[in-house]
Amino acid sequence: MALNKMERLNKPVFRKLRGYAFDPSLSIETDTVQVNHITYKIEWEELEEDPANPEKTIPCGEYVEIIDYDPASGLFYQPVDLNDRYLLAQDGLHPSVSNPQFHQQMVYAVVMLTIKNFEQALGRKIQWSDHRLAEPGRPDKIRDSEFVRRLRIYPHALRQANAYYHPMKKALLFGYFTSRPANPGLQLPGGIVFTCLSHDIIAHETTHAILDGLHRRYIEANHPDTRAFHEAFADMVALFQHFSFPEVLNHQIARTRGDLGQQNLLGQLAEQFGRAVGGYSSLRDAIGRTDEATGQWVPAKPDPSDYATKMECHERGAILVAAVFDAFITLYKQRIQKLLHAATGGSGILADGDLHPVLVDLLAETAADTASRILRICVRALDYCPPMDLTYGDFLRAVITADLDMVADDEKNYRVAFIEAFQKRGIFPAGVRTMSVETLAYEALPELMHSKENMEVFSKFLREFKEKLAYEQDREAIYLGTEDFIKGSKKVHMGLHDRINVKFLRSADGKLFAGLSGLLFPPSKEECAELGFSFSERTKSATYQIENLWLANRVSPDGKIINHVIVTMLQRRGVRMSTDAKGDIAISGYFDPNGEIPDDGFIFRGGATLIFDLDNMQLKYVISKNINDQERMKQQYRFSNGLDGEGPSMYFDKTALASLSGPFALMHSFNL
Repeated sequence: MALNKMERLNKPVFRKLRGYAFDPSLSIETDTVQVNHITYKIEWEELEEDPANPEKTIPCGEYVEIIDYDPASGLFYQPVDLNDRYLLAQDGLHPSVSNPQFHQQMVYAVVMLTIKNFEQALGRKIQWSDHRLAEPGRPDKIRDSEFVRRLRIYPHALRQANAYYHPMKKALLFGYFTSRPANPGLQLPGGIVFTCLSHDIIAHETTHAILDGLHRRYIEANHPDTRAFHEAFADMVALFQHFSFPEVLNHQIARTRGDLGQQNLLGQLAEQFGRAVGGYSSLRDAIGRTDEATGQWVPAKPDPSDYATKMECHERGAILVAAVFDAFITLYKQRIQKLLHAATGGSGILADGDLHPVLVDLLAETAADTASRILRICVRALDYCPPMDLTYGDFLRAVITADLDMVADDEKNYRVAFIEAFQKRGIFPAGVRTMSVETLAYEALPELMHSKENMEVFSKFLREFKEKLAYEQDREAIYLGTEDFIKGSKKVHMGLHDRINVKFLRSADGKLFAGLSGLLFPPSKEECAELGFSFSERTKSATYQIENLWLANRVSPDGKIINHVIVTMLQRRGVRMSTDAKGDIAISGYFDPNGEIPDDGFIFRGGATLIFDLDNMQLKYVISKNINDQERMKQQYRFSNGLDGEGPSMYFDKTALASLSGPFALMHSFNL
């Protein structure tokens, strides 16, 4: 519907929509019913007109479109009109398990909340993973790509206990199922459970979609951490968003008397789902578990051996979630010490009975601020990670470096808290001698380009990129403009790919650049064939790909504006392996990655993340995974073939692994 001038002037800033803080199960418990119904406050956006009735709108905006088709019953449910004046007056529909229009409202609210949390931390608009158009008969060879404006959301897509993100359809699919609880006192047997009514499940699956748009290669199961990281990060976002709900936070602070290390809803994930599929509590818990034998909740104790032994992706993901949540608890406890001393006359020991409401408010404000900072630190760290084969150790280094860039003086010891929590769980980055902030932070390398001429070429490019897109608000224009700057066009004389070719691959600095990026650029077709690279006739060198080009504008807590351009590069080669009678693995040769993959071969990738500082026009960091790392080759081969215990061979066949289609649903679902 077109808006007249007065309506545009008076357009609301936010849209308020009611929903569940957790899921419907907490609305039938006397202790939590009053705090489970909350109002989501999300940024206002114009919604699409209903094609069947132009006077109404459908839940379709800038980022998502909700299509409420139920294949099991063959029904399309009527779309909710979130612009209906009566709904606007009462902050949307009242929470209801039986109303499919409320289901749509709930999903829309949580997805939009999750998107905005990412955008605030990253300092840019998020983009969904684009459609990659492959050459006929060659699914691994991409010839073009297409912008994806909206993620499709199907609230009632499956009649099963599952929910997942589908990377090929660019869609979230939520299931519903019949409850089969282990204890009827915890859940109605035979009742219907809708995964689209769980804040945790919605936020979890939305995070999978956002991660796929940021780092497409993170879905590849090259070693135990890759799949587990996707699961862990999705859990972390869902958990820390709990702390943005004031009603829930105050309730749980009061119930635990400020000790969030005790059992509480804030550290639990998908309560209703966990009980409905036969558990005794939530699906996952960051700080403890329920002992099935006794029915009692017991706090988790860090065990360094878990990281070495737990390979199932959800169990392994729980290690990372516990580490980050542990860092949060440590920081929260440190920050409330003064409040407790003031409230107890200096003893620090709380008297029996309920906490004073003012103290509850102050503790809740501290918890919310700490959780918000932890979440932003973790999201920002994604820009400091390598573009593929991410390990937990890599993520820790990214967290430390990203926070060091934002906050020079770590007075509240956030970085130390992260290091301590990871170390207690046996998570140590490769190649570091000490677990200190100075060692873990990636070294800033302002002089890496060496020659002034080289940086002048990139400085002009970076300035043009910033001037063109820094204030662009349309996501498609950002996508297309970025493509121009990568590939070159009539608008951009020379793209980044060609600048790298001219200034480095064809110059004396070629070896320098190869050393920084961890990539290889054999200069002839014969050498490329011998080493397993495809050859580019245009560049007369081994091929490589610029995967991402991002502009990030962030404001630090002390008001400093940080302007970065992040570039991710990828390269692939075909590697062949052999195993002798003793089970020892060796590299037996290479093959053209554009050709047919032999039975003893696989595609191996290397890559780098380059972070340019726009304030001084310098290349600040290079975070790389070497394409010639033979130990990593062997590790990937062992894991991909299930030689290290659980590997993708238990879940994937080679065809599915190459296409990256169906298995993603199994990897990134709540499927038990």
